[in-house]
Amino acid sequence: MQTQVMFYLLNDEDKNADANNTSSAFYHACLQASYFYRQNQRVFIYTQDQHQAEQIDELLWSFDSDSFVPHNLVGEGPKQGAPVEIGNQVPRGRRPVLINLTSTVPDFANQFQFIVDFVPSDETLKQQARERFKTCRQWGFQVNNQAVAEPQ
Repeated sequence: MQTQVMFYLLNDEDKNADANNTSSAFYHACLQASYFYRQNQRVFIYTQDQHQAEQIDELLWSFDSDSFVPHNLVGEGPKQGAPVEIGNQVPRGRRPVLINLTSTVPDFANQFQFIVDFVPSDETLKQQARERFKTCRQWGFQVNNQAVAEPQ
């Protein structure tokens, strides 16, 4: 099965963004994790480092007061992991969805059916996203992009 990749174009005027677009990407990563969880899909959120993993973990705890998204950091929680797992190392179990918050395409990306990535408005970060986009195409993934939906 061909891996599908969706690059979401982040808006720098997003109310949830900070100067380096990190919180905007984190906010939208949580939105995507929530969406896929509700579709009964298991998700792995791949972060640059342990600090980012802990930030996402904290954000998911308080993300949506109406509906909890079961999640844990890699190595915590149930043996098979919660439906949404967060970490900065290679995932142990099979999951269909990868949310990538790193500056590169991880070597293990081809084991996922669907990959979510983000294109920040910052020029340096945008260039890194272009490189990830090219890498995904070179690896034979089906790659698309779309602007994030503005919160109402």
